[in-house]
Amino acid sequence: MSPYSLSLLASVSPKMHTLLSFSSSHSPHLPNHNITKSNNKLSHSINGLSSCPSSPLLPSATKSSPFLISTSKIASFRVLAASSIPDARSDEPAKTSDFLKTFQLGAMFATWYLLNIYYNIYNKQVLKVYPFPATITAFQFGFASLVINLVWTLNLHPRPSISGSQFAAILPLAVAHTMGNLLTNISLGKVAVSFTHTIKAMEPFFTVVLSALLLGEMPTFWVVSSLVPVVGGVALASMTEVSFNWIGFTTAMASNVTNQSRNVLSKKLMTNEEETLDNINLYSVITIISFLLLVPCAILVEGVKFSPSYLQSAASQGLNVRELCVRSVLAAFCFHAYQQVSHMILQMVSPVTHSVGNCVKRVVVIVSSVIFFQIPVSPVNTLGTGLALVGVFLYSRAKRIKSVQKTN
Repeated sequence: MSPYSLSLLASVSPKMHTLLSFSSSHSPHLPNHNITKSNNKLSHSINGLSSCPSSPLLPSATKSSPFLISTSKIASFRVLAASSIPDARSDEPAKTSDFLKTFQLGAMFATWYLLNIYYNIYNKQVLKVYPFPATITAFQFGFASLVINLVWTLNLHPRPSISGSQFAAILPLAVAHTMGNLLTNISLGKVAVSFTHTIKAMEPFFTVVLSALLLGEMPTFWVVSSLVPVVGGVALASMTEVSFNWIGFTTAMASNVTNQSRNVLSKKLMTNEEETLDNINLYSVITIISFLLLVPCAILVEGVKFSPSYLQSAASQGLNVRELCVRSVLAAFCFHAYQQVSHMILQMVSPVTHSVGNCVKRVVVIVSSVIFFQIPVSPVNTLGTGLALVGVFLYSRAKRIKSVQKTN
């Protein structure tokens, strides 16, 4: 049989199949009386496909087949159809996987924001009636350390093996992390949640300054330009803030310095790839070290404040002992959970995207705290806060432009 031969299995009746053989030449194995001479040229058209002159057919096939198609057309049609089916099927899992990844990332961002809202609300409620920020911060670190060790014990995440050089690199980060959280809690205890987070919108400014001083990274024109509305907005909001307090203002500003020092030092110190931990384990080790550092400092500065007399003093200001303990635990849980989710998101997206998400998070926290605590906000204060947050967003965009230029 020639290479242009093609076999089709055509259904004649429910109980019978006839094998049709299309060939470009007569088959030498068929008897002459079974061959129909191709004197008449037949042409048929199906779905716009024109047939070519028919080939010799079996009589039974001629009777049962309702149409004739050229072998070249059928072959090309079958090849195209067969090749298109796997591609269509292969695209479906990819689209499904992309949708699930996007949905998962969106859910994680929503969880991150929700945990931040509850943390700031519960934390503020506790600090108002129990004004011992060092003790509360140490308790939050202790609760997070307990959860971290539970996760490692249950093998939900691999336990890291810390070398001496790794510990030496992590220790400065842990000191900065400890100071940053302690100063933030001091500020939250003195001023409104919305004002503390407005001041913390100044973080990009200190990132640029510290990166230039410690890493020698000079900012671009667009990065510097984006910092103008940040600084101006924070200044405008501070001048019109009802709950303004110098302790709250300076501690929030100092927390910006310490938190951004931690981020810059992590770039400078954690440079050896062999010694670098993943984001979750790095946060976990820093948290445990922070707990061990802060407990003696809290006792030294504030004393032991878990005595019944201090707990009863909180009850006289609106929260009984049970409510104080429950909200302290909830605040500590939200504190650890939102930090973990934040580091999980950082492993899935670029640092610039994470920075934009952090900007949106600050907006969500400010708006939710103003609504929940019914904080009086003047139009000028709202303008200053909005200007600072727009500046943070522009800073994120400017950093994205810088990262694209580096890749090019």
